Amino acid sequence: MNHHHDHGNCGDENHDNLYIHIDRSNVVALNTNGEGQDVIKPWHERLDESISIESDADDQIIVRIPFTGSVRLRSLLLKTGPTDQTPSKVLLVCNTIEIQRNTMPNLEPFLQYANGASLDFDDVASRKPTQEFAVAQGRDVGEYALKTTQFSNISSLTLFFPESQGAETTQLYYIGFLGHWTERKNNPVITVYETQANIADHPKIQGMDGMFSKPGM
Repeated sequence: MNHHHDHGNCGDENHDNLYIHIDRSNVVALNTNGEGQDVIKPWHERLDESISIESDADDQIIVRIPFTGSVRLRSLLLKTGPTDQTPSKVLLVCNTIEIQRNTMPNLEPFLQYANGASLDFDDVASRKPTQEFAVAQGRDVGEYALKTTQFSNISSLTLFFPESQGAETTQLYYIGFLGHWTERKNNPVITVYETQANIADHPKIQGMDGMFSKPGM
């Protein structure tokens, strides 16, 4: 099973929880009414619905999450929604250091970009996802199993939520990760071609039909 709900066993006391290794002050969210770091919470606050971020111009959200070292990821943790404000999907792309625009005409629906420098809504359309999930509705935290071999030696991750499940906006409460952290010996050189998203008029990105892991019950 690639997805299951929170059973209270992924807490901060578990060294696999990477909360303390996320560079919260540099988390960036695009097209939201709040700060990206608002949804990077310690495990004991994961169910708190008093703090969230919601999409602004439409129902798309991008969140870029840098880590303080090199990480190997095994699970993505999400609390969203809970109903039609739940994002429809989540996709992943690895080992993206240089960002070149408009190199691919299509995009699959929810993207996580590993080592992405500073992706905006045009950039996500140019990258091919490594992994994707349909996101389940609910008030619990969902755990989505990642392909660890594809998410090793990661320094940052960009998440793209392309649409809600019917609402005009998408809402996120909690983003977390399970995996292994190691100190980064050398800072990577990252080339950034564009750092600002034009939120007001970015085009709606259509998903592609393809294989994805659906949440289990």
